[in-house]
Amino acid sequence: MYRKKRGTLQAVLLLMLAFVLLLTACGEKSEKAGASAKGSGKKLVIGSTGGFYPYVFQNSETNKLEGFEVDLWQEIAKLTGYEVEWKTSEFSGLFGLLDTGKIDTIANSIAVTEERKQKYLFSEPYVYSGAQLVVKQGNEAIQSLESLKGKKIGIQSGTNFANLVKEFDKKGEIEIVNYETAEAGFQDVAIGRIDATFATKASALGTINKTKLPLQLGGKQLTTIPAANPFLNNDGNKELVNQVNDALKKLRENGKLAEISEKWFTQDLTNPDN
Repeated sequence: MYRKKRGTLQAVLLLMLAFVLLLTACGEKSEKAGASAKGSGKKLVIGSTGGFYPYVFQNSETNKLEGFEVDLWQEIAKLTGYEVEWKTSEFSGLFGLLDTGKIDTIANSIAVTEERKQKYLFSEPYVYSGAQLVVKQGNEAIQSLESLKGKKIGIQSGTNFANLVKEFDKKGEIEIVNYETAEAGFQDVAIGRIDATFATKASALGTINKTKLPLQLGGKQLTTIPAANPFLNNDGNKELVNQVNDALKKLRENGKLAEISEKWFTQDLTNPDN
């Protein structure tokens, strides 16, 4: 009788052990499946103002970031396997975040200048959009920097537009009014508080189309400036930039890059010949 009970107990214990092992195996499979679903685990933190329509801006209804560069990075993420996280800051603080490693790159229509190329690794340009004057609708007097003498122009702090004005305006005849956001400059032009503002042509076209503010382009764009993503110049980022460039090449070839541009800018501004 004792042996029979002992044999029954052993059988129960073996059955319980087999059940535990089965649960463990299922848990491991589930965990592996979860890791696979999440991707490679690689993450990129991208800095932006979150207030630069139509590049990157916050949708007031959903509180989510949207725009050309958001859509572009969604496509890059699909091709490279990276998870993208966005971090917003005022424009004047974005390069400080990049320099201290708190973000991996900036997506805010960053102009590729010789000075910046000395310090940062840049991806291939994905937008070619020059410096464009924006004036109140009906204002045909402002067509160039020359016509800005004696007038006020709004410029977003930290952008390269201030240098463009200062290099031209050696005598200080143009008054620069600084703004933290591009939108504030557009609004003040529309109500006549300032005479003009600077933006990229892409931003100007997108903003006028979206907001229906009484604005128009002031003359032709003054320069053609390539925009790209800056990364810290180190060995670890060289491979990353190569991966981003490979993704951009594929998006050019399959027409997706042009499609995203036309969606947000109303024109294909993704190559210098357009």
